[in-house]
Amino acid sequence: MRILYGVVGEGMGHAIRSRVVLEHLVRQKHELQVVASARAADFLAKHFERVKRIRGFHIIYEDNAVSRNKTLWSNVVHTALRGVPANVAAYFELIETFRPDLVISDFESWTYLYARAHRIPVISIDNMQIINRCVHSASIKRGHETAFALTRAFVKGKLPGCRHYLIATFFRPELRKKRTTLVPPILRSEVLLTKSSPGEHILVYQTGTSNEPLLAALANSGLPCHVYGIRRDLEEDVVEGNLRFRPFSEAGFVADLASSRAVIAGGGFTLMGEAVYLKKPMLSVPVARQFEQVMNGRYLAKAGFGMSVDSLDDPAAVHAFLRGLPAFESALSHYEQDGNTDLYAALDGLMDRAEAGVL
Repeated sequence: MRILYGVVGEGMGHAIRSRVVLEHLVRQKHELQVVASARAADFLAKHFERVKRIRGFHIIYEDNAVSRNKTLWSNVVHTALRGVPANVAAYFELIETFRPDLVISDFESWTYLYARAHRIPVISIDNMQIINRCVHSASIKRGHETAFALTRAFVKGKLPGCRHYLIATFFRPELRKKRTTLVPPILRSEVLLTKSSPGEHILVYQTGTSNEPLLAALANSGLPCHVYGIRRDLEEDVVEGNLRFRPFSEAGFVADLASSRAVIAGGGFTLMGEAVYLKKPMLSVPVARQFEQVMNGRYLAKAGFGMSVDSLDDPAAVHAFLRGLPAFESALSHYEQDGNTDLYAALDGLMDRAEAGVL
């Protein structure tokens, strides 16, 4: 089949997940045209031949929080005013060079709109649709009811009316919409090929400028800590007591993740799903004013796989997390996932239906 695959460019989780799906489609001998924006386009162009760049929505962060005003202004100027002409040009070029039989979208609107305009079936593959297509308890939404309602409305309006929705998730809320299938987190090959081992160090991935309380708590813990993101200009490791500050490398980071005792990071779904798969307890610090990350962290805590806190300004949160590691490890010992088997089976079934014209 000829498949048009759209990937939203905000954050790298969408690109990393889409690379896994695209590699599977390549192995199945499908003809692909990828459309992506921002960093996703750069990342995917390194792995696939036909990647077209467009302008897409993006989010601006300041000190681990979404800057609403700057995000709105930047998207008005760069995406709406400058992006539309570029996307229209890409649209006409696409019509001339590629006639897709099917569209797959990872939360990307351009390919979705193309499909609806040409009556082409669309399959959605992402983790965001869980907000709209599942039932969430009051405990998950508590204190964030307005943010939940706004986020659900946004997600609902993003890709409405797809033929089917595949949602990657390690938690399993009740479905509230038909044509929806929950699959385990989508795992990149680097994670699948590594072997989880019970190490002693804590893997820390944090950005922003207010990390002194966290670093003080980690230093006082006495545990070895491998720290990424806080010092971004490093070219080699810098060791200060039990803290090892590391420059980012994908291979190094995955190796540190697989051999860690636990993880302290944000609320992004990709790393959280990888930590759960590798059975690593996680202390999640969701980005403020981003409900999806709040939800991820709360489901993580509900499953007993770790903790979620609003900030790390209070060292007590780190100490409580470290004390709870045995209980978190016990809960994670019962988690089971056979790589990407469930995802591939669900997707292949949908592709068969699409080829038969019954999707």
